[in-house]
Amino acid sequence: MNTSALIVMLTTFTLVTGLMIFFFFKVLTTPPRPEPDSYLDNDDEPEHRVPKSK
Repeated sequence: MNTSALIVMLTTFTLVTGLMIFFFFKVLTTPPRPEPDSYLDNDDEPEHRVPKSK
């Protein structure tokens, strides 16, 4: 393997590994989005509804 091929291979490996680590870390540290409680909000019977807090 010549020098230019080795440089391209190592650069590609480094870039792919770096991006993988970056996005893996980003997924682990991103806080979850608050999801609405669709079951209570979509209940058709008024006596089952929970009043929303202010």
